[in-house]
Amino acid sequence: QVQLVESGGGLVQTGGSLKLSCGVSGSIFTFATMGWYRQVPGQQRELVASISTFGITNYAVSVKDRFTISRDNVKNMAYLQMNSLKPEDTAVYYCNADPGRRRYSDGRYYQPLWGQGTQVTVSS
Repeated sequence: QVQLVESGGGLVQTGGSLKLSCGVSGSIFTFATMGWYRQVPGQQRELVASISTFGITNYAVSVKDRFTISRDNVKNMAYLQMNSLKPEDTAVYYCNADPGRRRYSDGRYYQPLWGQGTQVTVSS
């Protein structure tokens, strides 16, 4: 069974840094765009950053120049380096593997996968 396991969340002061990690089991990592999302209670989950299999990155305006997404295609890991953290970055962060339109040999589509979430709290 394919799993995404996140780690690295925690409590940090304003201006501090954290690095989130996401380990992916299974072959989906080889063709999935990896993304980090975050969600605050009562609000929709929002995309923070994504990285394609070719290394093309995309960032939310609110985190651009502060966060860096990366992936290690040998270790099947995705990372989110978060610097200059602000209280408004406080949220549960989720790792996502988006396989696009890739299909299994029997024709079924691969489904996007989500991690369990990790809490990031930035104190003022």
